[in-house]
Amino acid sequence: MRFYLTTAIDYVNSRPHLGTAYEKITADVIARYKRLAGFETHLLMGNDEHSQNVYKRALERGMDPLAYCDQMEQEFRSVWKQLDISFDDFIRTTQPRHRTAVQKLAQKAHDKGDIYEGFYEGWYCVSCEAFKQEKDLVDGKCPLHPTLTPEWIKEKNYFFRLSKYRDRLLAHFAEHPEFLEPDVRRNEILKLLEAGLEDISVSRAGQLWGIPLPFAPENVIYVWFDALICYAAGVGYGTDDALFNKWWPADLHIIGKDITRFHTVVWPAMLMSAELPLPQQVYGHGWVNFGGQRMSKSLGTSLDPSDVAAKFGPDPLRLYLVKEISYGGDGDFTWERFEERYNVDLANNFGNLVSRLAAMAEKYRQCRLTPAGSGGRLAEIAGATVKRYRAAMDRLALHEGAAAAFQIIDAANDYIAEQAPWKLAKDAASASRLDEVLFNVAEAIRIAATLLTPVMPSSCAEILRRVGASGELRLDRDATWRADGARDIVKGAALWPRSEDKVDEKPIGGAGEAAAPGATQAVGAGATPAEDNRISIDDFMKVELRVAKVLEAEPVPKSKKLMKLKIDVGTEQRTIVAGIAEAYQAEQLVGRTIAIVFNLKPAKLMGIESNGMVLAASVGDGKPVLVSFEQEVPPGARVR
Repeated sequence: MRFYLTTAIDYVNSRPHLGTAYEKITADVIARYKRLAGFETHLLMGNDEHSQNVYKRALERGMDPLAYCDQMEQEFRSVWKQLDISFDDFIRTTQPRHRTAVQKLAQKAHDKGDIYEGFYEGWYCVSCEAFKQEKDLVDGKCPLHPTLTPEWIKEKNYFFRLSKYRDRLLAHFAEHPEFLEPDVRRNEILKLLEAGLEDISVSRAGQLWGIPLPFAPENVIYVWFDALICYAAGVGYGTDDALFNKWWPADLHIIGKDITRFHTVVWPAMLMSAELPLPQQVYGHGWVNFGGQRMSKSLGTSLDPSDVAAKFGPDPLRLYLVKEISYGGDGDFTWERFEERYNVDLANNFGNLVSRLAAMAEKYRQCRLTPAGSGGRLAEIAGATVKRYRAAMDRLALHEGAAAAFQIIDAANDYIAEQAPWKLAKDAASASRLDEVLFNVAEAIRIAATLLTPVMPSSCAEILRRVGASGELRLDRDATWRADGARDIVKGAALWPRSEDKVDEKPIGGAGEAAAPGATQAVGAGATPAEDNRISIDDFMKVELRVAKVLEAEPVPKSKKLMKLKIDVGTEQRTIVAGIAEAYQAEQLVGRTIAIVFNLKPAKLMGIESNGMVLAASVGDGKPVLVSFEQEVPPGARVR
């Protein structure tokens, strides 16, 4: 089994920002997952160097353009190494192999009559390096670069007959709806195709920086036509037929949502013209915003991923970007949220679990654990979770895959609380039961670390070492519960020391059923206040209320009031613990539309992390009544 995936190649007019890194990290997670699943995998990344912006930046620095690109290659490679990106090949558009591939494909299209000479007159965005139609502009500006005014260009160019392939493209989308994911991207492109296509310019006259057209060398090939061919050039198109036949067509192109038109309209039409197979799938991921603003070099709202990784290390950053952002949708990065998730997911949860096991193994069994029993309920949870993990990862729901792995971690923490190994250690008659409990926790950690290896490769390798597992991993073998083989547990320093930099952070944890952030609280109950405590509209607007749909519901063990809900809030799925178990059965809740407080800080109730608060009223006997809606409202809609 083989799997060939690519990322977009990057302009080198400046260092990569966190949004660029997000694409590379998620592609790397997919590549590592495929390797874990047994696929021979090839991940191609690279730099797009024939941009006029790159040429200008080199001249601004007083450098030869190629020397400048050589320098920037090392900067990009340094960042990707810091983030533990495991690419198999790194292509540059100035390399001879790329030049050969570009000229071969351009010549084939020309010989077929698909490239012809004509005049272009229209708008051109220098930052996008793309021609724009009047309808593409917003108030006369490019919507992606609103601080810059597009240039009006009139020049003699060569054009590609894109319009010729409109019907074939529509037919391909109809036959292969999976060609472009997620659905929202496919719908956008289908509307564009249905409206009709115009032929596009594929050359720029009077420029020296670029690849000459083989049939008109006084013209250089337009940067986008040039750049797209890197995916074929990277596996030998025009230079190594055996390599090309091995890997092409690509299984997956990972790209940003703003360049889906180039990759799902222009690129497949180019391949059709050259009579080459089309890639199996293109996935257009969303943007990473910074504090609510789109991350952009030109807008000055970018973060250097090296700076972010320096905070806690690359693995916590990788986990945050994968687990916190629903893949395919937009996400947001803030330093506060990053630190919060670091503490909740890693310092307090996974890292603490590993440390607790090591401490108990050392204290009670001199760090050597022997198998006993079959794993029981914990093994069942792990088995079911692995199935959900695989299903999520196979459909590129990376956030769901990471969340599934953490369900095993949560179950192991709950298991420790239920089994109380410190009590078992005091009773000689419970020695075998203590062996079983400690071994089961080690096994749960081993499986969770195996599943999270694509997301946090270095950290999970260390965790596996500490629980006595090592060697090359294979998902089918190593995500299966094992009840044999002694384990030598290694005690070490805290994997993720808790960060105490946050201001006003309340401790998360503690059992009990008192009202807390994340628990349902009655609306409208209570005595009349002795003083005017009304809030301003500004204060009220800080509370973000959203519509959610209940996907799963189950009572919280050892609690009469609490119900654990898995909800869909449009952009992501969450877990909320709500005090409604005395008023509602689990089966009454599944499929129900509810209202929640969306931007509440997480809290742990009965060992379960709750993200949000369900809105309900308290009437009569004090039992809660859920807020409902008269008509169908989609998950994620704001309540105002």
